[in-house]
Amino acid sequence: MADTDLHEHDAEAATPEDRVQGEGRQFDEENRLKPEFVRQVRESLRDDNEDSTYDLVEPLHPADIADLFELLERDDRRELAGAITDLMSGEVVAELNDYVREDMLEDLPPEAVAEIVGQLDTDDAVQLIEDLDEGDQRAILAEVEAGDRAVIETALAYPEETAGRLMQRELIAVPDSMTVGDLIDYLRSEEGLTTEFWEVFVVDHRFHPLGTCQLSWILRTPRSVKITDVMKRDQTLIPVEMDQEEVALRFQKYALISAAVVDENGRLVGQLTVDDIVHIISEEAGEDTLLLSGAGEGDINEPLRDAYSARVRWLVANLGTAVVASAIIAYFGAAIEQLVALAVLMPIVASIGGNAGTQTMAVTVRAIAMNQLTKSNTSRLVLRELKVALMNGATIAVLIGLATALIFSPQLGAVIAVAMVINIIVSGMAGVLVPVTFERLDQDPAVASSVFVTMITDSMGFFAFLGLAVASGLVSM
Repeated sequence: MADTDLHEHDAEAATPEDRVQGEGRQFDEENRLKPEFVRQVRESLRDDNEDSTYDLVEPLHPADIADLFELLERDDRRELAGAITDLMSGEVVAELNDYVREDMLEDLPPEAVAEIVGQLDTDDAVQLIEDLDEGDQRAILAEVEAGDRAVIETALAYPEETAGRLMQRELIAVPDSMTVGDLIDYLRSEEGLTTEFWEVFVVDHRFHPLGTCQLSWILRTPRSVKITDVMKRDQTLIPVEMDQEEVALRFQKYALISAAVVDENGRLVGQLTVDDIVHIISEEAGEDTLLLSGAGEGDINEPLRDAYSARVRWLVANLGTAVVASAIIAYFGAAIEQLVALAVLMPIVASIGGNAGTQTMAVTVRAIAMNQLTKSNTSRLVLRELKVALMNGATIAVLIGLATALIFSPQLGAVIAVAMVINIIVSGMAGVLVPVTFERLDQDPAVASSVFVTMITDSMGFFAFLGLAVASGLVSM
């Protein structure tokens, strides 16, 4: 794949003086494009003034141009792309939101997309192509150079969200027989090498990675020293089919800048760099939050039909769990009719229990995602959350019990206090055990935990409160 030099592109896009002068006009204090600037671009497009549009956009960084596209309506995006054709570099396309990029690529002929693909590093090219329909993929790949096409097809053969999909094939790998001088001469004389790298991988005759050499070590070491004497032998190797979330955790745990990716035979097939992983960390963090809420991907550019289908199925599931809670209320209907205060206080018990369960569930899901929670410390977490639930339950029980006793009666205050302790304890345990159970069953705990935790907390809250009211003789069935 053709290498893109970020610094060269920045220099061409805008001089430092232009950037400083333009920031006051184009960006707010949080480095976001100002509404006035976006409005100015939109008006220029609707006036069919391509020269004015180009002058407005030309000083922007590729990432800011991508942001501008995402802030415009669909028709305006197409007009903008036509007005700034030579600014539509691979870097701009790579920075676009997935939905925006897919929508724009649909309007481009395969040869135009293939030209963009040729400007990108392998990982960005794969990301651009992987979400397209199979027919569109074939049409685009047919226009890509044979060597690049083979690399992309190999990457697409790996499962989604794995190291094989993320990795870059552009790297520097040298045999262990080299000296530092040989390596420097090789880097200077060999054409076609990638121009952006932080370290050199040293491999044996089977292309198994033996170690790495940082550029700073190479530059400060005499030419006669063997590369194996200066390389770092300890390295973190990433299996090609490792899930991207696990990859991100390894980069975080070992403070990696880059890492070798190896196939099932231990051969070096690519590398991952920290700039790739930053996106993954951000995506995974947001993904778990959205899954807990049942909001699907939660992208504001997501098509309406996709957003509807992602959300409605969880609302339907919640409807089913709500029926369970309603059945419990119906069972105690006669008791509620005898004392209206029960109906007034029931939502408080369920609401507090639900919040307690959500708090514990969020902590547990995060611990699972960060590999902090394993089989070896699950019992410790359960005991810890039980203690927290007891303390929280006691505190809330005293407050609600005293208030209820003053407003209604001491007996009802005691009932709701005990019910509150029971519900918060059950909620805390559900917040731990439901996600852990899903994780043990090899299911994503963020996907369905909220539905089951909500059902448990609401049902137990109503059952405990109404059941205690009947058991204490406050009301009868």
